[in-house]
Amino acid sequence: MSKYFLLPTALLSALVLSCAALASGGNHPSIPGTELSVVWVLPFACMLLSIAVMPLTLPHFWEHHFGKIAVFWGLAFLVPCFFAYGFSVALYVLLHTLLLEYIPFLILIFSLFTVAGGVRLTGSLTGSPLVNTGLLAVGTILASWMGTTGAAMLLIRPLLRANAHRRYRVHSVIFFIFLVANIGGSLTPLGDPPLFLGFLKGVSFFWTTTHLFLKTFFISTVLLTIFYILDTVLFRREGSPALPRDPGKAEENLGLDGKINLLFLLGVVLVVLCSGLVQMGEIAEVYGVPIEGQNLLRDLLLLALARLSWKYTDQRCRKMNGFSWTPIVEVGKLFLGIFVSMIPAIAILRAGTDGALAPLIRMVSHNGEPVNSMYFWLTGALSSFLDNAPTYLVFFNTASGDAAHLMADTGTPLAAISAGAVFMGANSYIGNAPNFMVRSIAEEQGVAMPSFFGYMLWSVGILVPLFGVITWLFFV
Repeated sequence: MSKYFLLPTALLSALVLSCAALASGGNHPSIPGTELSVVWVLPFACMLLSIAVMPLTLPHFWEHHFGKIAVFWGLAFLVPCFFAYGFSVALYVLLHTLLLEYIPFLILIFSLFTVAGGVRLTGSLTGSPLVNTGLLAVGTILASWMGTTGAAMLLIRPLLRANAHRRYRVHSVIFFIFLVANIGGSLTPLGDPPLFLGFLKGVSFFWTTTHLFLKTFFISTVLLTIFYILDTVLFRREGSPALPRDPGKAEENLGLDGKINLLFLLGVVLVVLCSGLVQMGEIAEVYGVPIEGQNLLRDLLLLALARLSWKYTDQRCRKMNGFSWTPIVEVGKLFLGIFVSMIPAIAILRAGTDGALAPLIRMVSHNGEPVNSMYFWLTGALSSFLDNAPTYLVFFNTASGDAAHLMADTGTPLAAISAGAVFMGANSYIGNAPNFMVRSIAEEQGVAMPSFFGYMLWSVGILVPLFGVITWLFFV
């Protein structure tokens, strides 16, 4: 077994052992979001600034110590939390985040990364504007049915290989993040975690398909058109380069290698879906943090599927696919710091009108009537930097929390909340789980991706005006 299976397996083993050791831990108070000032968000802000600035200013130091830096900013929250609220609260919020959010997150993306990394598109696709636009369109469609992470991990390597001979490649990866890793996942609960939470809260499976279809179709079509025009201009500037051919090497037919992984990929999707539909109840408690049976079983099955993929995929296939563990290791280390330092920001947001962000929360209604444009922008803006799943849930509950009412009344903000949470995850590298993963894979394969702020210049310049048009067309 590869050593890279040890991290998620060890984390899950620690969870199981903790269940046995701490099952009688009892309930513990969480961090009181109503008491927190915005000062508590500083470690999270510094974590984001580290990701944005240090790779540019201290590249060698960052490359060798980014994991330690992530842990440092996590501790920059935990240590003051310990002194302000005591050991019990600090330990509880840490375990709650690790056991219910970070470990499941890491296991899911690890399994998708492993399984999708075993599927290789054979043959030679030349990264022409038409081929690239076609790959983005296919990925956008697949994202709603196999998740943005699954679609992104499946298609990013074929896109990179098709364009390996080209001079200009950054724009292809950026539009890939826009469409495949985010916007494409807006049509079903399988597409993105916020919509899955809505499904668990009672939103019907195809509600987002019908109510977000025009919005998704509009922005996807515009983005694909912009990409095609931009890629055509750059392709011609390069002299319309053809894919280099090796005369001594036999040409491969177009097809798929490692097809068994498609079955494992379907298994991942079904396991995640069933974990939300089948309730096994609480089986243990870790220092007040409830561990539910269906979630523990889901994580075990996901690791099993990843292990089967590794075992039954020819390693030559993975090697030719450019597969390595570096991206998942980088994401695992950085997101540990992000998840922990983000705790007070989420707590303040969940406090609603009683928290430090109350002025923002109050902006979503006027004279008792919902302001759909503000639901769209506030959900989206916060989802760009915070976890979009709890952000969605906060505004879902603010809007009434009654799924039947929100679905029945077309004037309700449910569509605005859903679109904001999914669409605007594309605004930054950390807005959605696959964004950073795609960036890491692209950089590993030689694409000089923009910095954190550099990427946001693209998103602000292209996406934000489109979000303004969507607001005018659908949410005013």
